[in-house]
Amino acid sequence: MASYELFERLKATCRPQWDAYIQHAFVRGMGAGDLPQPAFRYYLQQDYLFLIHFSRAYGLAAFKADNLADLRRAAGALHHISVNEMALHVGYCAGWGVDEATMAAMPEDPANMAYTRYVLERGLAGDSLDLVVALAPCIVGYAEVGSWLKGGGGPAAPDNPYQEWIDTYSADDYQEVAWAHAAHLDDLMARRGGPGRFDRLAQTFEEAARLEIGFWQMGLNAAA
Repeated sequence: MASYELFERLKATCRPQWDAYIQHAFVRGMGAGDLPQPAFRYYLQQDYLFLIHFSRAYGLAAFKADNLADLRRAAGALHHISVNEMALHVGYCAGWGVDEATMAAMPEDPANMAYTRYVLERGLAGDSLDLVVALAPCIVGYAEVGSWLKGGGGPAAPDNPYQEWIDTYSADDYQEVAWAHAAHLDDLMARRGGPGRFDRLAQTFEEAARLEIGFWQMGLNAAA
């Protein structure tokens, strides 16, 4: 069984921030089913724009790859996000009364811009390991959020309007993708890391977790 050693070490350096991210009021609201729907709709619209930049980050990961296996991994993720996941996102948003044209025309929220540009900056300034660490709070964090909610992180609500979101991120297929990313951290650390790198990687991880908190808060602020 994989240990996800680097991921767990990184998480341990910023446990208060990590817990504030995984158990944010926005997340608890989804679990309880009482999150204001305007907050969720705004989050969905911004998440569409987020996925565009997330795709760009995987394009950068492909460029940074120094072997064919890593290049194929990044290219596969880029295709999946930009084609498959965005199509699913558009279909899901339509059920909330938000069409793709509306999302594409939406001004990018400063919290969204801060997070996505930070991830891209870490990839541009560093190497594949820096970039994959910056991506980890989103990819693996959503798996933890999904598992936490499914495991009773919030009181169950009959006909929870957010159940489909919870099911998506707690599902086996997403969990497998997320924890494969965590395992990839160990592989990259073995190839590219060293004792002197951990502190900077921990700073990147903590900052990305803090920006994830801001992304949730962005949704709540929109409904205030």
